[in-house]
Amino acid sequence: MEVQLTADQQAFVRQAIASGRLNGEEDAVREALAFWEERERTRAGILAAVDKAEASLARGEGRIVAELSMHDLAGEVKQRGRARLAASRQFATTS
Repeated sequence: MEVQLTADQQAFVRQAIASGRLNGEEDAVREALAFWEERERTRAGILAAVDKAEASLARGEGRIVAELSMHDLAGEVKQRGRARLAASRQFATTS
């Protein structure tokens, strides 16, 4: 496979090799591909989570949060957190 890099990309790779960051051009390609693969795995995970959330909403689960309901949601989260904290403290004192 032959790849044509821009002048800026070539200079970037040469600088990385000169500084000892990379051993050669092949290292630059391997590292770039590794970053690309990781980004694609992350992207696939995000898309899967979005699909899962959309399916959940389609089944009537959960709720859509809008700016107006954010304060209510924050209040509910705080209330649940405080209840869990109180329960854990109660458990700790009875154990």
